[in-house]
Amino acid sequence: VLIEFEGIYMNAVVTLNKNLVGRQPYGYTSFHCDLTPWMKVGKNTLRVEANNGGLANTRWYSGSGMYRPASLLVGGPVRTGPWDVSIRTPDATASFSTAMVSTIARNSGTEPVEILVRSSILSGDEMLSVVESSVELPAGGFQEVMQQIRVTGSRLWSTAAPFLHTLRTELFREGDLLDKTETRFGFRTISVDAVNGFRLNGQPLKLKGGCVHHDCGLVGAAAYARAEERKVELLLASGYNAVRCAHNPPSVAFLDACDRLGVLVIDEAFDCFRHGKNPGDYSLNFEEWWERDLTAMVLRDRNHPSVVIWSTGNEIIERDGRSDGAVWARRLAEKVRALDPSRPVTNALCDLWEDAIPQDTPEAKMTRWEDATTAFTSPLDVVGYNYLLHRYERDAGKYPGRIICGTETFPKDAFDYWEATERLPHVIGDFVWTSMDYLGEAGIGHVKEKDTEPFLKPFPWHHANCGDIDICGNKRPQSYYRDCVWGISNAPYIAVHKPEDFAKTMTLSPWAWQDVASSWNWPGWEGKPCMVDVYGMDDEIVLTLEGREVGRKPCGKANRYLASFEVAYQPGVLEAIGLRGGVESSRSVLVTSGVPAAIRLSVDRECLDGGFGDLAYVRVEVLDGEGRLVPNAANRLLFAVHGAGSLLAVGNGDPASDESFAGPVRSVWHGKATAVVRANGEPGEILLTVSAEGLKPGSVCIVSK
Repeated sequence: VLIEFEGIYMNAVVTLNKNLVGRQPYGYTSFHCDLTPWMKVGKNTLRVEANNGGLANTRWYSGSGMYRPASLLVGGPVRTGPWDVSIRTPDATASFSTAMVSTIARNSGTEPVEILVRSSILSGDEMLSVVESSVELPAGGFQEVMQQIRVTGSRLWSTAAPFLHTLRTELFREGDLLDKTETRFGFRTISVDAVNGFRLNGQPLKLKGGCVHHDCGLVGAAAYARAEERKVELLLASGYNAVRCAHNPPSVAFLDACDRLGVLVIDEAFDCFRHGKNPGDYSLNFEEWWERDLTAMVLRDRNHPSVVIWSTGNEIIERDGRSDGAVWARRLAEKVRALDPSRPVTNALCDLWEDAIPQDTPEAKMTRWEDATTAFTSPLDVVGYNYLLHRYERDAGKYPGRIICGTETFPKDAFDYWEATERLPHVIGDFVWTSMDYLGEAGIGHVKEKDTEPFLKPFPWHHANCGDIDICGNKRPQSYYRDCVWGISNAPYIAVHKPEDFAKTMTLSPWAWQDVASSWNWPGWEGKPCMVDVYGMDDEIVLTLEGREVGRKPCGKANRYLASFEVAYQPGVLEAIGLRGGVESSRSVLVTSGVPAAIRLSVDRECLDGGFGDLAYVRVEVLDGEGRLVPNAANRLLFAVHGAGSLLAVGNGDPASDESFAGPVRSVWHGKATAVVRANGEPGEILLTVSAEGLKPGSVCIVSK
């Protein structure tokens, strides 16, 4: 009898009937405790302690306690244990594929036994291929069984068609089934080199990536399966095909969603080695625990087809060679390859900001970085570059054959990073910091009027404010700009600067985007100038106000997908018309709305499976009398849930709101808010009602099966 903890933050201690059965310092690693020796007939007491008192121990919001699932695992004396089955697909084509399967069979009995290990590959319910092997298991021991399985007519896993097969592993003794486990996997191949870049199933593919922290926004660190799946859905809807897990192993639910939906993953282990970044962080436990934690990540996640690169760390202090940094970099990379030789290994390096020398010339900085990091990067298959665009071309000559991945890039420089990524074959992808907003590092994406403002913002700021997608799941202006950069935009996007900022010189933090809104509601600023940016793929943009042409300017790639206009504000209809070859090809409209009159609710899922923890996300919008969004509305809302569910969280995109995520009261921001409703585990209807003083209330009914 084992208990599996997918993640406890942090310093977990587990006892059964007052006997110590396990401990786990790192808050992001899955681990198991064997309960068998200490179990007794009748009542058993399992105690789990988490100690997150040693703050600060991470650079972002960690959450606390058992924030990921726990499972009780029961098996017989002859069995396969957790993570004992692995499958690799060295050959994968539409006509013929090969699977290499490793199965560890265990025998905790007192006598040796001879068993049959049967491995079957299924497509749905259809059996495609079966291989059997006989093996003798020693008493109290184990045996690894290697099998090669050939499959004809296999369907490949790809980002466009993420088809999953099932590996069924069965152990028999004299015809009796002793143990069975099923593993979802995909037939696919990956490769990287400096000439062809990253290839999936032999086809070159640039990674359109974003970094994602482990939290799920409004619900905090709790890893609800639906919350994790929704993150992946939102990324896909905005054009991403890849994600980097920053800076720790993700939940299983997140990887399962990437497998099902077709998103590639950089799976990352640590944010530090022996040198820490916070007083109570993982550096205190690294030397004793790194091997166990790294092993747990690789063994747990190696069967996920979505995982295509392993990362041993992020912005490691020892990257400059101090404290045998290069020795440790090689040690970790070699450990990963010993556990899984089928994927490349990376580590994300940034500039030497800890030891910046103000008087350094640009060339001296370049050379100093090269001299300091060459040994650290030498064991890596792919070198992760954080904010090092200026090195992309130079290092192709400095390090022939080096493969680069932009593991962190600035949102405001999206055009330049992607242009270089597309143009340079040795650069395999671009991962913006960040694709989704996250809790902690409050305000790193703020716009400031004075350079003296701090790097992080004080309370009530609570999230980073740098994501393409905000904390509720809404696209921010920078995401619409990225749509142009990636060639997936369908229409111009109108981004209006605040009129009060017109005469000011505003400074963007490195992770910030211009403080703009898709709004033409600016009461009190009639007749005064404001700047209107239009993001568009068209050759030319014509801007009109109330049918009168304000101006026309070139746009498209030649103009970095941006056309800017000075406009005297007046209420009405503002239109951006995209022209190609002088002919209209697209159009977007902003209309000044009336006063708030009603609340509209729209739900992402009208039917839940009924299991405790299944979630529905409800968008809340404040509308005027004609059914138009009021983008400057700030009404305070009251949320109420009745029936077979409860209100889990409420929120908006305001990075500086001090209102509670727990509800039941929350204001709208830019006219919008979001509610998260949770099923309570029984069938029935869940009714969410949202009301506000002076507004027609809104309601939505969700069915829980």
